[in-house]
Amino acid sequence: MVQVKYANNGKYAAYPQEIHDLLSKLHFDTEHGQIWFDEYRMLLMHTSLMGYLRKDLANMIGLERTKRFFIRLGYQAGLKDAEVTTKMRPGLNEEQAFMAGPQMHGIRGMVKVEANQLILNHQKKQFYADLNWFNSFEADVHLEQFGRDDEPSCWMLLGYACGYSSFATGMTIIYQEIECKACGHAHCRIIGKPLHEWENADELIQFMSPEPMEQELIALQSELFELKKSIYTTSKNDYSMFSSVGQSAAYQRVCDLLKAAAGAKVSILLQGETGVGKEAFARGVHELSQRKEHAFVAVNCAAIPPELIESELFGVEKGAFTGAHQSRLGKFERAHGGTIFLDEVIELSPRAQAALLRILQEGEFERVGDSQTRHVDVRVITATNEDLEQAVKAGRFRADLYYRLNIFPVQIPPLRERREDLPLLVDHFLKRFEKMYDKQIQGLSEKATAFMQTYAWPGNIRELENLLERAVLLTEDQQLIKLHALFPQMHTQMEDHQTEYPAKDLATMLTTGFDLEQHEQQLIQTAMHTAKQNISEAARLLGISRAKLDYRLKKYQFI
Repeated sequence: MVQVKYANNGKYAAYPQEIHDLLSKLHFDTEHGQIWFDEYRMLLMHTSLMGYLRKDLANMIGLERTKRFFIRLGYQAGLKDAEVTTKMRPGLNEEQAFMAGPQMHGIRGMVKVEANQLILNHQKKQFYADLNWFNSFEADVHLEQFGRDDEPSCWMLLGYACGYSSFATGMTIIYQEIECKACGHAHCRIIGKPLHEWENADELIQFMSPEPMEQELIALQSELFELKKSIYTTSKNDYSMFSSVGQSAAYQRVCDLLKAAAGAKVSILLQGETGVGKEAFARGVHELSQRKEHAFVAVNCAAIPPELIESELFGVEKGAFTGAHQSRLGKFERAHGGTIFLDEVIELSPRAQAALLRILQEGEFERVGDSQTRHVDVRVITATNEDLEQAVKAGRFRADLYYRLNIFPVQIPPLRERREDLPLLVDHFLKRFEKMYDKQIQGLSEKATAFMQTYAWPGNIRELENLLERAVLLTEDQQLIKLHALFPQMHTQMEDHQTEYPAKDLATMLTTGFDLEQHEQQLIQTAMHTAKQNISEAARLLGISRAKLDYRLKKYQFI
C-alpha cells in the first residue's frame, strides 16, 4: 500500500520536484498554429471565455444541466491525459506515477493541487484522496459571472479528477468538492474514493450520464442517419454499392461514370496511380451489371511471366508444351458470362495483345496448342497506372487494341485528391483489422489524424490499408493508434526536427567546426527520402516553398 503525505510549511504538497517528463510532451508548433501534448492537440485560451460559456449555457439550459455538461467535459479531458501520463513513469511508485494527473492540472494553468492524504493500492483495489485546490480558474470565473454561491462550482476540474483517477486506478473513482472558493472558503478541497464507498453513489453517478434531453437528440440523430441511409440505398446515386469506400465529390464522379457504363457491355479502361483501388471499382461495376450472378475474375498481368501469360488467359491444350499433361481452362473461359478484370494490361506480351483484340472484336479465341476456335461472352475491364497512349507511341502497345480499350476511359483520383474520404476509409479498414486480430481500437489520436490529412499518400489506399494493419498490430487493445505506430519513421524524424537545442549546445556546435551547408544538405536529403523524392512534400516537411527547395536541390546537385 502507498500512503503518502508531503509536508510543505504545514501543508501537504502533491508535487514531486521533477515534472520534465510531462513538459517534454508539450510542443508549441507555431508554424502551423498548433499546440500538442503528446498525440493530443491543445488550446491556449482566456479563462474568461469559459466564464462566458458557463453563463450562456446556464441561461439556455439551466444551471444543473450546465453543471453536468462541464463535469462530463472534464471527465473526458482526464481520460485523455491519463492515457498518456500513466505510461510515462514505469520506474516510480504508484503514488508518484498517479500524481502526473494533478501535475497536468497545474501545467494546464487550471489549478494548483496539494495532497493532504493519498492512499493507493492497485492490488487491493484501495483508493482514497484528500486534495487541496489552490487558484482554481473555475472558482474565479464563477465568482466573476455569478458571484458567491451556496454550492461548489469547480465542475470541470471535478470531472477531470474523476476521469483521470478512474483510468489510472482501473476503478470508478468519484470526487466531491467539500470546500470551494466560490462559496467563501479560503481554497477548494476535494475528497475522492471508489463509487461504492459513497452513500449517495446513485446520485453521483448520474452526473456522468447523458441528460434525457441529450439522449433524445442522439436518438433523433440516429433516426435521421438511418433515414438518409435508406434513401441513398434505394436511390440511383447509391455509391455504397461499389466495393470501394468514399463520399467525396471526386469519388462520386467516378461512381457516376461507372454506373452509366455498368449496364452495357462496353469495355472500360481504369487509369490511375498504383493503389487507388482500381480492382474495387471493377468489382463494383460487375455487381451493378446483369452479369453479377456469374464469375468475376481478376488477373494481375504484371505478376505472370510473359511466356505463361497466353496459357493463363486463354487456356492450354494437352501436349501443347512440355509439362502440359492435361487441357486447362484459361481465365477468359472461367469468366464466361461474367466479367474479367485485367490489371496492368500494359504488361501483356504482343501475342497476348493480339489475342485480346480478337476477343474484343469477335468474341472468340484459341487455347495454346489448339486450332479449335472457341467463343466466349465476357465483359472486359482493364486497368493501368501508366499512360497507354505514350506506350503506343513508344511501340510497347498495339494502337488498335488501345482504341478498343479506350472507348470508356475513367481516371481514378489519387487519395490526396479525396482526403475527405480518409475518415471513412480508416473506419472501414479498422473494423476489418479489429475483427482479424481480435482487438478493439479506439480510433486514431488527434496528431495521427492531423498528419494523415497532410501526408502525400504516394501508395494511395493500398498504403493506407497496410499502415493501418501494422498500426493495429502495434497498438494495445482499447487504445488509440498513435502517430509512431502509424508512421514510425516519420514520427522519429518529426521529433528530431522539433527538438530544440539548448543555447549552450548551439554555442558548442558553433565553436567546433559547425558547417551550415553540410547540415542543410543532410536535412534536405532526409526530407526527400521521407517524401519519397516528392519535392512538394519535402518542401512542406522543411517548412519552405517548393521553389526554394528546388533551388537548393540544384545548388547541391541533388537533381
